[in-house]
Amino acid sequence: MSTFSGIGTAASALAAARRGMDVVGQNIANQATEGYSRQRVSTSAIAAVAQSGRFSMGALPGHGVSVDGILRLGDALLDARVRDTAGAAGFWSARALAATTAEAALGEPGEQGLSARLSGFWSAWQDLANTPDSGAAGAVVIESAEELVSRIGTGYRAVAAQWSDGRAAVDRNVSQLNAAAEQIAALNIDIRDALAAGRSANELVDRRDALAQTTARLAGTRATVETDGTLTVRLDGNALVSGGDARAVSVSGPTALTDGGQLTVSWAGPDGFGIAVDSGELGGLLSTLAPDGTLASLADSFNAIAASLAEKVNALHTTGVTADGTDGGDFFAISAAGPAALGLSTVVQTASDIAAARPDTGAHDSGIADAISQIGRAPDGPDAKWTDAVARLAIGTAGDVQRAQLSEAASVAAVGAQRSVAGVDGDEETINLLTYQTAYQAAARVLTAIDESLDVLINRTGIVGR
Repeated sequence: MSTFSGIGTAASALAAARRGMDVVGQNIANQATEGYSRQRVSTSAIAAVAQSGRFSMGALPGHGVSVDGILRLGDALLDARVRDTAGAAGFWSARALAATTAEAALGEPGEQGLSARLSGFWSAWQDLANTPDSGAAGAVVIESAEELVSRIGTGYRAVAAQWSDGRAAVDRNVSQLNAAAEQIAALNIDIRDALAAGRSANELVDRRDALAQTTARLAGTRATVETDGTLTVRLDGNALVSGGDARAVSVSGPTALTDGGQLTVSWAGPDGFGIAVDSGELGGLLSTLAPDGTLASLADSFNAIAASLAEKVNALHTTGVTADGTDGGDFFAISAAGPAALGLSTVVQTASDIAAARPDTGAHDSGIADAISQIGRAPDGPDAKWTDAVARLAIGTAGDVQRAQLSEAASVAAVGAQRSVAGVDGDEETINLLTYQTAYQAAARVLTAIDESLDVLINRTGIVGR
């Protein structure tokens, strides 16, 4: 073994310690960087060169340390768990947001809610029944009817506007999903090339994992790391990203609530087939905008209220007579074009046209007005229908909010577990820095000792004792 072999051993120790300090510095610099995974230097001992034969020197020490690479301290299982919980959290959060927004717009219970308008309308009829000869009471009935018609139309328009906002959100989510898929494909190429060339791709992997979590939150995608280092992202069992290739997703269907029909997500292109998206924010939005979803059901309730109101009131009003004995006609009308909630209008415009009396009972009879005032108590009347609609929305909203809270808590827990493994700990990195610093100083001291020994061997051998 060469006398100078110790220099190589000490030099490798210096290089390893310096590389360790560089990596610790990188960790500390990115301690607050979102999605960054801490790194560690991977080293291994260099074995001694095997010798045999006459000039073998027996057991020999190794030749130092080899820097094998820079490891990214992540956990594939925890990463997959984060993506899975992100998809569920995105789904229920989208549904809960839509439900709570719709519930807030109703204003129930409250003075601005439809229930209060219905109660006011029936009370106006009761007041007219008590004072059938009062023109003011008749005017109040007409004013209450106009307010009720306006509130039904306003409520429907609010639901339709929220549906349109949700439709725009679907388009945005699809655009974000496609953009993220393209970026993952580009990073796959860079990572594959870096690994093939023996370079570190840790920072690229961090960026790719963050994008994979984004696609999971958006559409509930699943991801698998391949043997060449690339990430395959699947949506509904088919590859959204495979290697350096990314497939685009498109959405088609109605653009307004009144159009009707189902929104469809499919692979872009003339031969693209449909995709069943049942997770992520996109899945939550699609379920909310479905024909049987929260918003469509609420819009149908407004239409049902309008139809029931016109039917019940007209059925009685047409049987009555006005103060001058004229047969009563329809009190409400519904346009055949468009939704009933928007087509509802008041036919009677003056108090003298209100048919509050029963036929052949005298000018001061108010039997019809009294009967109309009781419609609000009917088990199949508009009030009962609206109460049922509000109750169903409240129950559904409570369920969606609870699931959203639970899924968000699971997502936060998964991220916490992931960061406990991959996150940077300042105290730990400080200790590692001191460790590498001490190792560097010790290796430098070995070099100094070898240098001094060689100085004695070269410059003072043969002159000892002179």
